[in-house]
Amino acid sequence: MSVSQLSLQSRLLATIRTVPDWPKTGVHFRDITPLFQSPDLWAEVISHFVERYKHRKIDAIAGLEARGFILGAALAHSMNLPFIPIRKKGKLPYKTLSEDYDLEYGTATMEIHTDACRPGDKVLLADDLIATGGTLLAGKKLLDRIGAEVIEAAVVIDLPYLGGAEKCRASGLPVYALIQFDGD
Repeated sequence: MSVSQLSLQSRLLATIRTVPDWPKTGVHFRDITPLFQSPDLWAEVISHFVERYKHRKIDAIAGLEARGFILGAALAHSMNLPFIPIRKKGKLPYKTLSEDYDLEYGTATMEIHTDACRPGDKVLLADDLIATGGTLLAGKKLLDRIGAEVIEAAVVIDLPYLGGAEKCRASGLPVYALIQFDGD
């Protein structure tokens, strides 16, 4: 069977590479950059997400720095919606709100412009993967503080053994992932 005949999930699992011990020893980093080198597969991923959300009321798509920008901006463009960048601390030039959070391998702070969207806007939150859930929950908290409603978090990869998707769901943030990597 050729790669093109395999399911989207199988092709993604075959394309995404694992980088051991990065950014620190013991972490197995799931690298989606090979996906971007496959225009047909990347287009299929975007089409899959567009199909999932095209009948939902969405006012904007927010993407988390950095790879969430790629997914979120592509979805926003494909769906003719505004894109909201949620960035690491100190990267946005206008008035911001900040949210500290824990990562699998440390802590960080995310920021959003105070005028990124309007109260009541329905926002889809996009990122490349969910590990411990810290980044997605920080993004949701920032959007909540503006008054937006985050309808779902859309990710390419879920790492269920780290519990992030469950943590997000328990906090009221639905999560949709295309694929899962179980363990190492």
